[in-house]
Amino acid sequence: MTDATQAGSMVPAKSIISVDDRTKKRHAAEKRFQAYGIAAIATGVFFLIFLLGSILFNGVTAFQQTFIQVPIYLNPMTLDPEGNRDPAEMAKVSTFGYAPILENSMASMIEAQGIETDVEPDGLDALFSSSAAAQLRNRVLSNPDLLGQTIDFNILATSRVDGYFKGRVSRESIARDRSIDAEHLDIVDALREEGSVVKRFNLAFITGSDASESRPEQAGMGVAMMGSLYMMLVVLGLSLPIGVFASIYLEEFAPKNRLTDIIEVNISNLAAVPSIVFGILGLAVFIQFMEFPQSAPLVGGLVLTLMTLPTIIIATRAALQSVPPSIRDAALGVGASKMQSVFHHVLPLAMPGILTGTIIGLAQALGETAPLLLIGMVGYVATNYPDGIASGFMDPNSAMPAQIYEWAKRADPAYYERAWGGIIILLVFLFAMNAIAILLRRKFERRW
Repeated sequence: MTDATQAGSMVPAKSIISVDDRTKKRHAAEKRFQAYGIAAIATGVFFLIFLLGSILFNGVTAFQQTFIQVPIYLNPMTLDPEGNRDPAEMAKVSTFGYAPILENSMASMIEAQGIETDVEPDGLDALFSSSAAAQLRNRVLSNPDLLGQTIDFNILATSRVDGYFKGRVSRESIARDRSIDAEHLDIVDALREEGSVVKRFNLAFITGSDASESRPEQAGMGVAMMGSLYMMLVVLGLSLPIGVFASIYLEEFAPKNRLTDIIEVNISNLAAVPSIVFGILGLAVFIQFMEFPQSAPLVGGLVLTLMTLPTIIIATRAALQSVPPSIRDAALGVGASKMQSVFHHVLPLAMPGILTGTIIGLAQALGETAPLLLIGMVGYVATNYPDGIASGFMDPNSAMPAQIYEWAKRADPAYYERAWGGIIILLVFLFAMNAIAILLRRKFERRW
């Protein structure tokens, strides 16, 4: 064979690092898939930021409230005609007796500051809350020694005045408002320049109770938070032991037969049942059949327990299944019983997953509204804190999500603002519960 023959018969070898058309298409498909994933994540983050921004933008203002600082002379001849400083005798002066004192004191302050207005003293009640007279009365009855003194009293402004300073109410929007007009806004503008109208942190929104539709400026979440607390105690006290023990039995001790298969399928199906169905079940069983008090946190807790149990059982079984079988075999190999191998070895290793699933189930129950609607906790306006532990479980009350729902459907825009503020409080509780779940998981996590 000659050199020419050899040179003519040689075929150029394909390089192993060269990229052909098929490889280019595959790389392009991978890049497109990565771009789709990044776009999906960016879309989710955008909507999450938009949601949180909307909640904060609409709800932060609920944590501030407008007050009018008025010097009030407490005339003992009017408030304590007998002169005995006895709260029982002073209580005979009703709230209606304190309203003129507020009106006349505000009129005197306006005159002293040189504010010109055509509004009569009895028309100044449009500036302060209808609950202001009751608050002043309660303060005097709690401290009768205030009689005869001039005190600086912070009057809670009405929702219209508060909305005016927050930008929710304008002079154009009150043109057809029967409760307030432009002259009242002129007064509050002048009072603000004099420093008599202030906007400050509204602690009563967190610690207070719900109010009637005519007093949105007084409404708070405190009593509803207590209702949610008592409900969560019921859910935790029942769903955790029942769910964990049921999961241990099904996963470790129950025979694998058709009956257990049916039970497992039904547990999975119950986890997907709409929550309002559990509310109907609670209405029929706990209220109509067992005659438990309507709107009680105990009933709400029992309904939420039924709803939470499938979630806890599924999460607990998944945690038990994550423990390697070698742990069980080793325990049985050294002479441990089945019970000892489960409770001394398997259960401690599965504890992080069990606690995480339980807390997530509780967080889900904390935000449920539909089941509470059926048992009456939405329509009930709770105005007082429970007197004790028993009354906390049995007396009618509301819950945070139910309170938010109730505020959102009311007509006054001030309640719409408070609904957003209630969502912020609810989210703080949910974030705290999820943070606790993460901490517990890391604390009890063990590696093998």
